[in-house]
Amino acid sequence: MRRGFTLIELLVVIAIIGVLSSVVLASLNTARLKARDAVRKSDMRTMQIALARYYLDNQTYPPENNATYYLSALSSYLVPTYLPAIPSDPLHGNTSPGYRYGTPGNNVPGASYTMLVNYETDSVSGFCEVDSPEGDPHWSFADC
Repeated sequence: MRRGFTLIELLVVIAIIGVLSSVVLASLNTARLKARDAVRKSDMRTMQIALARYYLDNQTYPPENNATYYLSALSSYLVPTYLPAIPSDPLHGNTSPGYRYGTPGNNVPGASYTMLVNYETDSVSGFCEVDSPEGDPHWSFADC
């Protein structure tokens, strides 16, 4: 009597392993997307706190950089007094579509700001609009 596996048995085992590994890799990719979005939400909350502290000391929010609107342009205003470093998007860094910062065109310069972030697990971008540190931030499509 011969011992060993037939070619069909080996192919079935290889096919099962391939299916299982593809399911695991798909789940892992989804977990990575959710983890990066969690980092983004945490970064936005950290920036909100730093900007509120800046406002309390200066009675205005930092001006935006009209050339890029990236959060990294705020480093001269917030680092090292309010933050050790400006956070950057975990996937894109400080390039498009990374974190954005702007001051809406209202009658009082520096009285409000908007932060924008692109989430990977949602079909829309989130943004936070704050009128003053005492007021509630108004997030659309995402939690603060």
